[in-house]
Amino acid sequence: MLSNLCFVLGFASIIGSIAIWFLTGGDTAEAKAHAERFGIFVGLWAPTFLILSNRFDRYAERVAG
Repeated sequence: MLSNLCFVLGFASIIGSIAIWFLTGGDTAEAKAHAERFGIFVGLWAPTFLILSNRFDRYAERVAG
């Protein structure tokens, strides 16, 4: 269950990153730069969630098996 949640959160992070980048751009160059940096920051969570998903899945297999 926890591995599935982390897997979904990984993809949600990717989608959220793109949405943040496009939707919070603003008009000034500073606002656009902030939106880009924040989008990249959120996008960096995706590998962490996907790795955690894999680890939790392996742990569940080891405990059950």
